[in-house]
Amino acid sequence: METPNLPAIRALRPAWSKGRIVGQKRPRKPKHVWAIRARLELAENHRDLALLNLAIDSKLRGFDIAKIKVVDVMAFGQMKERVSVLQSKTQKPVRFEISEGTRTSLEKWMEDELMVGSEYLWPGRFDERLHISTRQSARIVRNWVTSVGLEASAYGKHSMR
Repeated sequence: METPNLPAIRALRPAWSKGRIVGQKRPRKPKHVWAIRARLELAENHRDLALLNLAIDSKLRGFDIAKIKVVDVMAFGQMKERVSVLQSKTQKPVRFEISEGTRTSLEKWMEDELMVGSEYLWPGRFDERLHISTRQSARIVRNWVTSVGLEASAYGKHSMR
């Protein structure tokens, strides 16, 4: 039996991954984290410093960090030492300890005028009732990476885990 010749299938557009690094990204080294932390402290960027510190302490995914609420980290006007957050992907609770440095940076961030009346720890830019988007948190991480002279495409949001 003879197989018929089928017409060649050609792609209408190039693949989305052409020329990009795909797959798992490299983790940040401790010296890079310290460099980012030092730059944020010098710039007095309380939001980004608190976000970086909490991401390191919690080891949560980017979208789980973005959805953390004020009541998750604060009770009766004081910062909690231990926090439990439900992961969106696995629906399993994650318990973690907030270090002293992270508590300090969170307190400074929560004193900011942008936090007044916010339900989420990281309020969005456009709607006070919503948290920052995953895209916005990716932009923040990309800015951290480029600020210390690293290639942004080699490091992703999950590199914080």
